[in-house]
Amino acid sequence: MREIMDAASFREMFLCANAALEENKQIINDLNVFPVPDGDTGTNMSLTMNSAAIALSKETFDEIGKASKCAANALLRGARGNSGVILSLLFRGISKSLKGKETADAPEFAAALSSGVDAAYKAVMKPAEGTILTVSRVAANAAVAFAKDNTDLELMFECLLQAAKEALAETVHQNPVLERAGVVDAGGQGFVVVIDAMLAWMQGRAAAPVQAALPVETEPAPAGADFSEFETGEITFAYCTEFIAARETQKSPELLRSFLENIGDCVVVVSDDEIVKVHVHTNVPGEVLTEALTYGPLQTVKIENMRNQHTALSADAQADPPAPAEPEIAPAEKQYGVVAVCAGTGMAEIFQELGADRVVTGGQTMNPSTEDILVEVNKTPAETVFILPNNKNIIMAAEQCARLTGKQVVVVPTGTVPQGIAALLALDPSGTPEQIREALVEAADAVHTVLVTYAARDSDFDGHDIHAGEFLALLDGALIGNFTDFAALLQAVVEAAEPLEPEIISVYYGEDVAQGDAEDAGVSLGHAFPDADVNVVSGGQPVYYYMISLE
Repeated sequence: MREIMDAASFREMFLCANAALEENKQIINDLNVFPVPDGDTGTNMSLTMNSAAIALSKETFDEIGKASKCAANALLRGARGNSGVILSLLFRGISKSLKGKETADAPEFAAALSSGVDAAYKAVMKPAEGTILTVSRVAANAAVAFAKDNTDLELMFECLLQAAKEALAETVHQNPVLERAGVVDAGGQGFVVVIDAMLAWMQGRAAAPVQAALPVETEPAPAGADFSEFETGEITFAYCTEFIAARETQKSPELLRSFLENIGDCVVVVSDDEIVKVHVHTNVPGEVLTEALTYGPLQTVKIENMRNQHTALSADAQADPPAPAEPEIAPAEKQYGVVAVCAGTGMAEIFQELGADRVVTGGQTMNPSTEDILVEVNKTPAETVFILPNNKNIIMAAEQCARLTGKQVVVVPTGTVPQGIAALLALDPSGTPEQIREALVEAADAVHTVLVTYAARDSDFDGHDIHAGEFLALLDGALIGNFTDFAALLQAVVEAAEPLEPEIISVYYGEDVAQGDAEDAGVSLGHAFPDADVNVVSGGQPVYYYMISLE
């Protein structure tokens, strides 16, 4: 009988769950019933979990509250895809409930999981039944009910797992798409894998890995700036001042932000329940620190004279040293900036030419994490940053950036790359953030998107007998049909697009399509819609042979 979970056992259970997700990710991926090659729920959940497992592997903890906080923070930054974000929210709720606790018993952990479920439901605009949300809610409710009369933690986890499995089995009947395919929800299956692995550690059926696998670093070293191009007299505020203060008062960090903006620039204020972290350029660092002390004791302080730094860096630059690294948080040089997500060199160039400040590489089958997006948000030299996710499965990950940066983040829920391009074209910086977002959403909604890809596996989907390798055409996410002949596919696309009466057609062709073939497709669309303006552009995107924008 086990009645207590301490920090060490939480860590071991979490590492077991991470290993189990990695081992079962392809099984979870295969539950994605839509036959397009984007079955990545298992991959997203595994990568999300692994980000926290790496953080937990690096240190030991004396309280379960500290261990769960470490996991929750890493999960939030590493969250990928909707399933990964929901998983991170479940553990974030657990962390908040266990804050300050040395150990947790069965009632406490059950209540913590229930809090996590509440947090996940609140984050989803329109929660659907038959998903990981349903499975986790039913399981948490069963665990809470069990723990009212029984303090055996292992038995509580057995109850939790059994309820999760039963709820998972029901998902096939709660979602019409799942029912037609005869499979359970992929995210729900991932949740069951996590709980089963945690219980397996308790029962001695599994041992935690010594350390989580580290991701391979593939990013090139960033290029540095040339500090010799401006004079020290151009530095208005001389002292770069950074500090972390404990939050021991109820004063709002927004009051501190307003104070700092009156005596400096490049102000970044980030806070949580325990600390407030500040970066500011000012000529009166003493006044800054005096005000900071009204919030609580200072934990760290760093003040640097930027004029002296500039002189040294300019001298070093003339000696051709290694370039300095890009700043983690770019100072605001303008009011608005844009971060766009897309895959393909051509697509990235399009967004950059249209004014996007930063581009995050990602899309179907390679959803970027919240941290990936956050890095580019922080590097955008603007007060307010608009994010164009350009994929429905990236929107939730993008939304998590708002709580992790001092910049104002506005997510425009673009579901496809063509929608993102239309939104960016509509950006008028003269409005308020709310007005701009409304205009961008309106522009995106006016775009219909045709996607042409291939079937990754055999499937009987929505009345279509689909075989692996066939061409697939989708209009706004709905399957037009499956084809072995591209000419027949193009004709079906024309017939589906006719009621829309498009005036502008943009054909973005992918990395596996020859330019001549793409131009032939454009000619065919031009003949079908003689009054429309047809453009053929190299997008270079993977997975999708064509992305066709209809406006």
